[in-house]
Amino acid sequence: MTQQRPPFLRQDDITRLLAGQHDAPRDILGRHAAGSEAWVVALVPDAEELLCDTGGQRLALNQLEGALFCGQIPADDRGYRLRARYHGGAEWEFDDPYRFDPVLGTLDLHLIGEGTHQTLWRALGAHVIAHQGVRGVHFALWAPNAARVSVIGEFNHWNGLHHPMQRLAGSGLWELFIPDLGEGVIYKFEILTSAGDVLRKADPVGFGAEHPPRTGSVVRDIAGYGWDDAEWMAARAQANRHDQPISIYEVHLGSWRRRHDQGGRPLSYRELARELVDYAVEMGFTHLELLPVSEFPFDGSWGYQPVGLYAPTIRFGPPHEFRDLIDAAHRAGLGVILDWVPGHFPSDAHGLAQFDGTHLYEHADPREGFHQDWNTLIYNYGRTEVRNFLTANALYWLQEYHVDGLRVDAVASMLYRDYSRQPGEWVPNIHGGRENLEAIAFLQEMNSRSYATCPGIMTVAEESTAFPGVSTPVDHGGLGFGFKWNMGWMNDTLRYIEKDPIYRRHDHHLMTMGIDYAFSENFILPISHDEVVHGKGAMLEKMPGNDWEKFANLRAYYGFMWGHPGKKLLFMGCEFAQSHEWNHDASLDWAALGDARHAGVQRLIRDLNHLYRCTPALFRRDCDASGFRWIANAPAESVTAFARFGDPGDAPVLVICNFTPVERTGWRVGVPAPGHWAEIMNTDAATYGGGNRGNLGGLDSQRTAHDGCPDSLQMTLPPLSCMILQLHQ
Repeated sequence: MTQQRPPFLRQDDITRLLAGQHDAPRDILGRHAAGSEAWVVALVPDAEELLCDTGGQRLALNQLEGALFCGQIPADDRGYRLRARYHGGAEWEFDDPYRFDPVLGTLDLHLIGEGTHQTLWRALGAHVIAHQGVRGVHFALWAPNAARVSVIGEFNHWNGLHHPMQRLAGSGLWELFIPDLGEGVIYKFEILTSAGDVLRKADPVGFGAEHPPRTGSVVRDIAGYGWDDAEWMAARAQANRHDQPISIYEVHLGSWRRRHDQGGRPLSYRELARELVDYAVEMGFTHLELLPVSEFPFDGSWGYQPVGLYAPTIRFGPPHEFRDLIDAAHRAGLGVILDWVPGHFPSDAHGLAQFDGTHLYEHADPREGFHQDWNTLIYNYGRTEVRNFLTANALYWLQEYHVDGLRVDAVASMLYRDYSRQPGEWVPNIHGGRENLEAIAFLQEMNSRSYATCPGIMTVAEESTAFPGVSTPVDHGGLGFGFKWNMGWMNDTLRYIEKDPIYRRHDHHLMTMGIDYAFSENFILPISHDEVVHGKGAMLEKMPGNDWEKFANLRAYYGFMWGHPGKKLLFMGCEFAQSHEWNHDASLDWAALGDARHAGVQRLIRDLNHLYRCTPALFRRDCDASGFRWIANAPAESVTAFARFGDPGDAPVLVICNFTPVERTGWRVGVPAPGHWAEIMNTDAATYGGGNRGNLGGLDSQRTAHDGCPDSLQMTLPPLSCMILQLHQ
């Protein structure tokens, strides 16, 4: 052992290593056999001396240049450890990261290369593993145009010379196993671009992040959670079917309820697992829908500008505690839907923008890659690896977190290249058209893989145009979503209900035209967060008239909504008629429930949910025109009536609404069948804050033809009310 320098170590390698420009450090560093000898080469910045514990002896390695050390060791020793000594006598003992074999296999590289790695997160990101008998963290990253990538953190003083990663030839991937790291380590990737710039980026597939405004990724071991929701998972397909009652409570976790005795902090995932779940169950909702929980830097985006698509936001706790929330919901019989944002991402320096110094995730041309409305960047759906990144992310939430559905945000902005753009500001597709063919293909692929991999889930599109077949299966030419938000119904009916009742006669069609297309898609009727922000006011504030009329209008509108074909979605606070517009920085106004009028609206929503869930005629044929029949429309009086039907043997119901503040007595309305029609819901009931006017619990039909029916009822219509009657045969 007399040589001072291994024969395979060239001066060019030394120069590049010391300059932080080497893209294959494992080729040089670590243990290397050279004939009958073995060499250790190590790069340890700032070390004054480097020792190697090997074969029961401690050898001093030779310092070649700068921080580069080398020396010979016994040829049969593969388990050596290094000990660095620094100025002042400090020592650091560690396993050499470069003595370990690669972790990623050829199959991973192949699948990632062709864009079909359905569990991409198990290959990329930061994983706590045992590798060759040693615990540590395996880091892997896609950055094909980088000149060098290093893992940096407190563990190496954020010095990119310490842990350069190995480029895996021909794949665009980089990897490194670092021994002795584990849960909670903060890290980033330092990227040397081909132009010589140095970037510090968060991990695109990181499972955790620091509390904003800090921007580091955090190693999270997401393996080994003890799920207790097997019963729900086995049966959830039934709960998500088109012919089942689906009533969704949309929630922004940060402002649903806050701890005013603790500085106004939001609830944690574990607190929400108790309080939010119990509340939603008591209110009769079937599903929770959470505004985006993927990590995001700016609170004011509500999560709709995510940076860490694979990381549940740390604002409310670590990943396992987010699982606690979902597990608790499932054990209580609640499904959980996540808002998911594959349409755009912010340009924050630590995020995906120009990730490796090039337009990697986004289009280079701003006419394709920049969202003018939101100052965000648009994914390049035509790039194989980007499409895989997004599709795998959908599967990640469905598989790793047992999420029951994904509601995809801003689908219209994805479908059209000219979305919110003027002529000359967009690039036509290959056929000269405005449709974004690559985004369409991505959505179809995402839906197909999600339903195939996780049977029983649902996907939902927030889509505001007349794009055909949004909820049609992919093999029938559609986008493949399970449901679509009915934005047309929402816009039309809110325009109507906001009008003074004296003018409603002129716009009666706004309450009826939704039926013209109600069965063209599998619809959800949404009163979402978007309707109570940006100066639009709370739902109660939208209502005309004096205080009594405002509450009555809102109750009548909710009754109409729950009687109308389509699944239901209501944003938090709307269920008790919160008086002020939603503020993401503050708790809902729970004190309002001290007012009997607000408490009455809350009881109404609870009772509507329970009625809806036990009345098949109100949900069984939501997506089938045979489940609906117009009975009467009287525009001059602002009265509308329709019947709902379930399966054979299910009792039909009659929904009749009076949208004027005038009580109408002796009102005759046709019914689809003779018999006793029980009044099972009256929004004017005193318990809801109404005047308790109605029909004494029900009416017997008369053999008097009316509204095209051989039988009819003569009834009282309370002012500003909705009544639901059910045939008791």
